[in-house]
Order: sequence, then C-alpha cells, then structure tokens
Amino acid sequence: MKTTAGGREQRLRIALLVDRFGNRFGGAEAYGVELMRVLGQRHKVVVVARDYDSDLQFDFLPVRFPGWLPSWMRVLYFAWRADRLTRGRYDIVHSHMNGWAGEIQVMHVTPVRYNRVTRVKPLQRVTAWLSPRLITYLMLEKLRVRKTPRRRVVAVSGLIMDQLHRSYGEHLPVDIIAPGVKLPATGQGGGRDATRARLGWDADTIGCLLVARNPLRKGLPALLDALALLPPRYRLLVVGADERSRDRVLAAGLIGRVTLVDPTPEVGQYFEAADIYAHPTLNDSYGMAPLEAMSYGLPVVVSSPVYCGFAQYLEAGKDALILQDPRDGAQLAQALERLGSEPELRAALTERGLQIARDQSWEMVASRYEALYKSVLRERG
Repeated sequence: MKTTAGGREQRLRIALLVDRFGNRFGGAEAYGVELMRVLGQRHKVVVVARDYDSDLQFDFLPVRFPGWLPSWMRVLYFAWRADRLTRGRYDIVHSHMNGWAGEIQVMHVTPVRYNRVTRVKPLQRVTAWLSPRLITYLMLEKLRVRKTPRRRVVAVSGLIMDQLHRSYGEHLPVDIIAPGVKLPATGQGGGRDATRARLGWDADTIGCLLVARNPLRKGLPALLDALALLPPRYRLLVVGADERSRDRVLAAGLIGRVTLVDPTPEVGQYFEAADIYAHPTLNDSYGMAPLEAMSYGLPVVVSSPVYCGFAQYLEAGKDALILQDPRDGAQLAQALERLGSEPELRAALTERGLQIARDQSWEMVASRYEALYKSVLRERG
C-alpha cells in the first residue's frame, strides 16, 4: 500500500474484475465479495462485472453484451472492455477473469491449458488449436499468467498451483491465498430449532447438509446411495438444488428423506440446523462450503485432495473424515454413520474445525492481498 509522508497508509483505488458480484452466484464470486467487504473498509473499491447483486455499496461499472453472443466472444469482449475501463485509472486492478487487464490475477478453477493441452492425447491437442473458442480461452489465459514485474498470479489452492506449473512451467511464480471464512454470530438457540421444525426434523433426526450450485457434481449421487444404506433417522438437506437434482432424488425413491432448497444467499440458517456437513465433491479447486460449515461447528466429511483442494490442508480423522473415493456410497455411509453414533469423534472434529475457521478469517486473507499490492506498487515505483 502507499504510505504518506507522515507514515500513514493511504487509501488505494482498487478495481475488481469479476463475472458476477454477489454471494448467491457461487464460491468464486463469494470469494470476491467477502474479500472486498474487508478491503472496502480501508480502500476505494470499484466493481467491473456483468451483474451485481450485493448489499455492499461499491461503485459498479457494468459490462453489457448481447445474450446471443457465444460464450467465447463474451469472454473476449469482457477482457477488452475491462482493460478500457481500468487502464491507468486505478492503483490496483484485481482480476478474477481471463484477460490481460490486472496486476493481481486470481485463479479459481483448473487452467484451460491443463484441461485441453497438458493432460490430453496429442490428437486432442491439435483439435484444441483448431477451435476458435478454445484458442480464445487459451490466448486469454496465457496473457493472464505471463510473467511481468508488476503482476502476481494467485491460486486459491495448492492443487491449482500444481496445475498451473504443469501447464506453464515451474518457473511461473504463483502465490497461494486460500478463501477465508466469516465467523457467524453466536446463535440464540431458537433459530436452529425453528429451522429444523420447518424441515420436519425432530430431536432424533441426524441432519446431513450439502450446499452446492451444482449438487450432482458436488456429490449428490453418492449421498443418495449412502442415505439408502443408513437408518431412516438420517435425513439430507440440499441447498442449491436444480431441476436435474430433483429428478435424481425422485428416481432414487428417497423424496421423503431429502429436502431440496433453491439457491439462496441465506444459507446460515441451514448450517445452524444441520448436524453433519457432507461434501463428496468430484471436482473442487478449493471448496469453500466445507470451511464455512466448520465455522458453524459442523463436523465435515469431504473428498480427498485428488478431488477437493481444501482437503490438502486437512488431516484425516483429526480435522475431518476424508473419502478416498467420493463416488462410493458405502464408504460415505460408513463415515456418516460414525459421526452419527460416535459423539466423541463428532466433538473432536467440531473443535478442530472451529480452530481452522478462526485461522482462516477474511481479515487474514485481506492482509495477504494488501502485502501483494504493496509489492506491486513498490516495483512500479
């Protein structure tokens, strides 16, 4: 950060580039919202995005384009427009989008080059370079990670950093700044009981929770398989359900034991009501939902680091129960049954989870970004 002659730190002008700004849009978008919630207390924040749905009152510069444009053209236009809107106007441009604008480039998902070039067969690589869509994505990503003195590439997990190094070489400097968590206010006790009553859960119910924008990819099939093997007192709540999820639950014949809730930013009430958080994801670069569940005192069952970046930071049996194969319903059922029948294990995981959440606050995350900003500004002179 800039420092005035009197030694005081100066407010920076920060432009955030993100597709959509709002907690209801998903994990990567929520990362930007909560980070800027903290940074906005000390700096001037402007949001450049396609959509804005947040309680935060930042200046908003919309990027609009016709809906009929194909996705790769929309991404290319966003990159061009974001550069036009921000170049030379801000101290720091903090980007969550592919493109050439931005000193801070935050990578949330598996790199396009890793998926389409690095780990595929030679013939598939040739096919990728023949597609205008893939060429655009690859070009924008390469521009995003190119090494310059004033640029920092940030991965949200060690898994993403490893994929970047496999794609662009070990020489690429990458910082890891994992998502943070906002510790919930202490509950009054009545909120949990009221939510459970609304869900039809009684005192004997063991409520398992999954919060996901795409439940099928985050492990709903395995959860349904596990539920069929568990006693009736085990119930499942899915927050973020879509039509495909509803069809899958109906086909499994478990509609009486599964409650589906539409996507909502008000997920705190459901974390408070649940007894166990289950996250048998098939692909998460990090996985913010299990960390948030820990902040509410829930014991967590999560996929191994092969499938979930957050699991890299967890010790099996001490911090969480970790699934080697998240598609194995029997293995998942065994983990859920342990948490339902072993109160000592549940209490130990709850305590460790709360400690992990306290150590990963958004204030700590914001401080790490401010250190990067300071380094960039120093090199800029």
